Amino acid sequence: MEHLEALLAAVVPADDKERADLALMRAQRMLLPEPLSRSQPAAHFTGSAVVTDGTRVALVRHRKLGRWLQPGGHVEPSDGDDLLATALREAEEETGCPVIPHPTAPRPLDVDVHPIPSRGTEPAHLHLDVRFLALTDDPGALRMDPEESHAVRWFEFDEALHRAATPEMKRLLSKARIVLGV
Repeated sequence: MEHLEALLAAVVPADDKERADLALMRAQRMLLPEPLSRSQPAAHFTGSAVVTDGTRVALVRHRKLGRWLQPGGHVEPSDGDDLLATALREAEEETGCPVIPHPTAPRPLDVDVHPIPSRGTEPAHLHLDVRFLALTDDPGALRMDPEESHAVRWFEFDEALHRAATPEMKRLLSKARIVLGV
């Protein structure tokens, strides 16, 4: 869990919500027996990535939440307890685009804690999301994974910001835009 601690130590919160979320993440890292495991019923860490081709952003229309979001999800054993690996794997799975970490973006770019509603036998819980900026050199590879989303598409940043459903999503996209200088 030293890697997780190092990631959290690198975060420079942009606002009060991100500052509060970072404090909660640090507390949960200490309290949860397995902070990266989906088996933790109250909360667990997830990884996500804003995927860009340098001027646009790829967003997925989330199946469960019905909103345009950055790709992301749960840690799998193949990720080696590395949230950046989780974010990159999820980004490739959900967009079809090969991605790499953006070379100059802060790592992580952003953090956010958000509630996940109960569904079936899964109780409501928190996702402690660590977010990165990922770059693709093959935007034409974009394709939807019907298991993950209802749609996936490229957006100009102005449109993506307009469609962002939460202040936290707007903050994330704004941070990405600043790094890219677009």
